[in-house]
Amino acid sequence: MSTPTSPPTIPNPAPSNEFGEPNLQVGKQSPWSKWLEPLVLLVPGGFWLGLLLVLPTLVILELSLVPRIRPGGYVPPLWELLKPSVFENYTLVFSRDYLFVLGQSMFFAFGTMLVCLLLGFPVAYWIGQMSPKRWRNLLLLGFVLPLWTSSLLRSYAWITILRRTGVVNTVLTSLGLPALDLLNQSSAVFIGMGYSYLPYMVLILYASIEKLDRRLLEASADLGANPIQTFWKVTVPQTMPGIAAGSLLVFINTLGDFVDPELLGGASSMTVSRLIYNQFLGPTQNWGFGSSLSMVLILAVSVAIALLIKYGDSSAQR
Repeated sequence: MSTPTSPPTIPNPAPSNEFGEPNLQVGKQSPWSKWLEPLVLLVPGGFWLGLLLVLPTLVILELSLVPRIRPGGYVPPLWELLKPSVFENYTLVFSRDYLFVLGQSMFFAFGTMLVCLLLGFPVAYWIGQMSPKRWRNLLLLGFVLPLWTSSLLRSYAWITILRRTGVVNTVLTSLGLPALDLLNQSSAVFIGMGYSYLPYMVLILYASIEKLDRRLLEASADLGANPIQTFWKVTVPQTMPGIAAGSLLVFINTLGDFVDPELLGGASSMTVSRLIYNQFLGPTQNWGFGSSLSMVLILAVSVAIALLIKYGDSSAQR
């Protein structure tokens, strides 16, 4: 006699959603895992960020609230700082003499931004739209080659070029022209900082100009617009995110530049960064006032970075 065989076992179908498709997420994710996984990834970077950025900034903030503190001086706890003299350093920052230094720093930063924009836009446009595509990467590489050297070496090179016996005045005197007093002047600061930050402006503008829709340029010409009208009404609006990003990036860097104003500007080109250096490492040794200047500079740069994030070249990431 043959033994009866049991019917084959049919596996349970996988859970499906309302559309009949299998639902791969069978188990429900724990609410703790939603917070634990990102924290595990953020803890290493957050630790170093807090140790090397947040903690020093808090120390500078505390020092900025202590009037006339010097190296080795007593730093009172925060509850002892709650008195009217806590803002003495900040009141000094916005006095007439130091407001001139703040204004001169803004003048150098804004002027260098305009110089880089006026010189960098034609170069970026030529590389992005008019040069052969096979040469564009090589042209960009050649343009950023100066960034491979130290900013200190570049500044010393400009000293050799701009001094009374330098290259510029040697050429002028050989042509029978009077020599120019360029070094230790504001013009030397603009030349040095413009040379240092022009590649950054060109690279950011190139990222926007390369994506320029040439069909709109052709349509503008077909509709009777001249090149100037096409530039202001077609080219500039399309590249405005790159213009904003490049301008703010140059402004942020030049606002805190120390090397170029120190080596090329002389005593008449005092900036916030040089003033901070004098308070910490110079003869003044007023760490409280230097810290308050640092906090004002950090605030100004933070506002500029916020504007850069909001109005930056988001189209370059697409």
